[in-house]
Amino acid sequence: MERPAWAPRSIDISVPSVSRIYDFYLGGSHNFEVDREAARRAMEFMPGLPRISQANRAFLRRAVRYAAAEGIDQFLDIGSGIPTSGTVHEVARETRPEARVVYVDHDPVAVAHSEAVLAGDERAAVTAADLRHPREILGSPEVRGLLDLDRPVALLLVAVLHFLPDEDDPYRAVAELTSALAPGSLLLLTHASWDHFPLPEERAGGAVDVYRDIRNPLVMRTREEIARFFEGYTMVEPGLVPLPHWRPEGSPDDEDPYASSGYAGVGRTA
Repeated sequence: MERPAWAPRSIDISVPSVSRIYDFYLGGSHNFEVDREAARRAMEFMPGLPRISQANRAFLRRAVRYAAAEGIDQFLDIGSGIPTSGTVHEVARETRPEARVVYVDHDPVAVAHSEAVLAGDERAAVTAADLRHPREILGSPEVRGLLDLDRPVALLLVAVLHFLPDEDDPYRAVAELTSALAPGSLLLLTHASWDHFPLPEERAGGAVDVYRDIRNPLVMRTREEIARFFEGYTMVEPGLVPLPHWRPEGSPDDEDPYASSGYAGVGRTA
């Protein structure tokens, strides 16, 4: 397999990556054939995966606009993935030109492309770190240098927590991040769920098996389990709802049914 010029020498391009599979779903070009093959296998069971990914990105843009309108000018995007149009710093600066953003991902391709996109931007940075290790994120030079944690921050956990199984204790990770945030901070979160899924779980479960095979298990949680991530937060209206129903710009009834295959919510710390 020929290595593209944009691919860091340190990565194994024969192993699929969740970030690059997500990039493929969104129509991006920074993925390899091994990623596309895994994505196509998953889509055999869940043909609506690209639509679910698009619904996540659409929520991210709406929620960032909401945060900026509420006066938030600091953003910490964990599991940020490979940059696509409508990135957090682009959207936030429509309202808050001075907005500061730190992106966090553990995928070397995502980090490398973020560095390229952010080159010369003194108010945005990317750091290579893992959500399972919140202290490393909070203690990174990028976070310490750009974000003032004594002021409100918007913490983004979009389409990332469903890749942390219970044995990785994702609730602890979110709680540790929350404890570092100032009052008035926001949590912007999405998570996959079988609730409202337009296919029988038995059939769609084949896609979950694909992710398990590439050692990135996809954990589908219930609404109640997802709501636990918001402990310590007051939910912003309309609460924890299917992805298209969080402050939609159009009619959510017009959305593809796959777009509702997950929950979205925003919470505010006291």
